[in-house]
Amino acid sequence: MKNKLTALMIEFSNLKLTRPASDKIRIIEIIAVALTATGKFVFVDYLNLRLTYVIVTILAWLIYVIYRYKKDKLVLKDWGFRTDNFTSVIKLMLPFAIISILSFFIIGYFQGSLNITWHILPLLITYPIWGIVQQFLTIALVAGNLNNLKCMKLKKISIIFITAILFSIVHYPSTWLMVGTFTLALFYGYVYLRVKNIYALGLFHGWLGALFYYTVVNQDPFADVFLKYL
Repeated sequence: MKNKLTALMIEFSNLKLTRPASDKIRIIEIIAVALTATGKFVFVDYLNLRLTYVIVTILAWLIYVIYRYKKDKLVLKDWGFRTDNFTSVIKLMLPFAIISILSFFIIGYFQGSLNITWHILPLLITYPIWGIVQQFLTIALVAGNLNNLKCMKLKKISIIFITAILFSIVHYPSTWLMVGTFTLALFYGYVYLRVKNIYALGLFHGWLGALFYYTVVNQDPFADVFLKYL
């Protein structure tokens, strides 16, 4: 009985304890994110294979997430894939979201770019999925890893600023998208380093991003990505 109890305690301990990722792993992850971002310029901007790029990116990183999870059962929570603080993070982000939406409509009204159609409805459902992926790559793997590096200690404000610049560059050459994503990443970086929740960040990213396209950018991603295959 004593031996069984000891074995159960050891097993429980192994489930609860996690070995922090090494600096080598963190740096490799940051480089992998940079390569993924570079692929956007090749496959989306040059080859015009947006949907293919999105699908391949999601599948490739999903495989990596599963691999890391098998090595460390707590890595998902460490990255921010958690639900225990979802409501509190939503409340924290809500004022920013409201101000953003009002700004979108004001800018769209004055520049004549308001173009709300039914196409936004499927994007409000599907875009948060892509938003979660983007927040995982940009905020969790870049900002999170930079914050946890042992070989190089950066101030949080520097980490947030670096992450925002990188996220903005990925959206080149659209000026509005670069400005919007830079502002978004500044706030999201602050939220993530304060309280981690990729689900909340991805949800707001998807909804705000979809609305941003149809009010400020005057583009129709649904038509660009899906309708050409119909």
